[in-house]
Amino acid sequence: MNQKIAVSVVYVAALFINIMDVTIVNVALPSLGRDLHVQPTAVSAVSIGYLVSLAVVIPASGWLGDRFGSRRILLTAIVVFTVASALCGLAQTFAQLVIFRVLQGVGGGMLTPVGMAMLFRAFPPIERVRAASILIIPTALAPALGPVLGGILVSQLSWRWAFFVNLPIGTAALVFGLLFLREQQNDPPGAFDLSGFLLSGFGFGALMYGISEGPQTGWTDAEVLATVVAGVALLTALLIQQLRSSRPLLGLRLFRDRLFRSVNAVMFLTTAGFLGTLYLVALFFQDGLGLSALQSGLSTFPEALGVLAGSQMASRLLYPLIGPRRLIAIGLVGIATTVGLMALIDSQAELWWMRLLMFALGYCMSHVFVPAQAGAFARIPHRDTASASTLFNAIRQLGGAVGVAVLTTALTAVGVTRQHGGEIVPHLAAYHVTFLVAAGLALFGALCALTIHDDDAASTRTARPRLRRPSQREPIAVD
Repeated sequence: MNQKIAVSVVYVAALFINIMDVTIVNVALPSLGRDLHVQPTAVSAVSIGYLVSLAVVIPASGWLGDRFGSRRILLTAIVVFTVASALCGLAQTFAQLVIFRVLQGVGGGMLTPVGMAMLFRAFPPIERVRAASILIIPTALAPALGPVLGGILVSQLSWRWAFFVNLPIGTAALVFGLLFLREQQNDPPGAFDLSGFLLSGFGFGALMYGISEGPQTGWTDAEVLATVVAGVALLTALLIQQLRSSRPLLGLRLFRDRLFRSVNAVMFLTTAGFLGTLYLVALFFQDGLGLSALQSGLSTFPEALGVLAGSQMASRLLYPLIGPRRLIAIGLVGIATTVGLMALIDSQAELWWMRLLMFALGYCMSHVFVPAQAGAFARIPHRDTASASTLFNAIRQLGGAVGVAVLTTALTAVGVTRQHGGEIVPHLAAYHVTFLVAAGLALFGALCALTIHDDDAASTRTARPRLRRPSQREPIAVD
C-alpha cells in the first residue's frame, strides 16, 4: 500500500481518539465523580494527571521514534493508549482511574509527535499542504464531536463508555498499521540525553500542573506558585543544558530557523485562543445559557463543519496563491472578529447566530492550521523531523493549557454569577469579557504571523499558473 495513505489512516485515527478523549472525559467528569464518591473540586485530577503525563513524555518521543523505529513506537503508543482506555473504563476506585489516566497520557504523549514526524516524512515538501489538510480532520472534528458523543454516552449509558469508545477505533488503527505500515529509515539519534529528559519532564510537568490548577485554586495559592516557579526554573536550566549539549534531547537549535520560530509562536497563541474558546463556549452554553451537555455539543459542532470546508479552500487555492504569511494573518483576524462577536450573544433566542459564529470560527481556524502545519517543517532537514515534531507538539500542548488557564482566570475574576431579584443567576457579562480576551490572543497571533517570510516556505507551494500574452499564432496558454 502507498505509505502516504497508510501513515495518514493510522495517524488520523489515533490522533482522533486522542483528541476526542479529552473532550468526552470533560463531559463525563461530574458523573464519574458522583459514582466514585469524589468531591467536585477533586475530580479534576483525572484531567490534570493526563496533561502532566503528556508533558513528561512528549520531549522524549522524538528520540524514541528515531532509536527504536517510528512504526514500532507509533503502534506501541496506540496499544498503550487503547489498553489504558479499557483500564480507565474498568476502574473501581478514583485512585485507579487517575493512575490509568496517567498511563493513557504516556500513550498519547508518544503518539502525536511520532505520528506527525512519520506523516511529514512520507510527504515531500511540495505536498506538505496536503498533509496539513489531512491533519485538520482529527484536530477539527474531534473537539466538536467529543461533547456530542460524550453527552449521549454519559446520559444513555455510563461515564465508563467515555473510555470504552476508544477501543474499536484504537484496535482498528493498530490492525491496519500492523498490516500496511512500513518502517521508515531514520538516522541514529545517539545516546539518550537523561539530564535533558529529567529537566524537561519535571519542568513541563510542574508547569502544566501549576497552570491547570491556578484558575481553580487561585494563583496566590502556595502549591500553585511553587509548581509554576519550579517549572520555570527547571525549563530555564533545560534551555542552558540543551544548548550546551552535543546530543540534546530537544533540538532547540532548530529555532534558529526563522520560519520554524515564527510559526511556533503563531501556533502557541492560536492554540491558546482556539482551545481556550472551545472550553469557554462549552461553559457559556451550559452554565450561561442553561443548555444541556448534548445541546451544547450540538451547538458547538458547526465549528467542525467550518474547518472541513475552510481547509479545502486553504489548501487547494489560497496557500499556493498567497502563501502562509497573509493567509495566517487574515485567518487570525477573522478568528478575533468572530470570537469578539460572540460577546454580543446574551440569550438562547440568539442560539442560531452563535452556531453561525461557530461555523465561521472553524472556517477561519482552518486558514491558520493548514498553512502553519504545512510551512513549519519547510526548511527542516529530514534527519531533524522528529525533533521538530516534538517541539511543535510540546509548544502546541503548552499553548492549549495556557489558553484555558488565561480564559478561566478572566472568567473567575469577573464572576460567573450575580445577584438578581434575590436570586443567583448567570453573569453573562463575565463570558462576554472573556470572549474579548480570547479575541485579543488571536490578534496578538496575527501580529506574530507578520514575521513569517513567504519565501522561506517556497518549497511547500506549488507553482502558480501565469498567463502569457497571446500571439497571432497561438491561443492563450497556461504554463
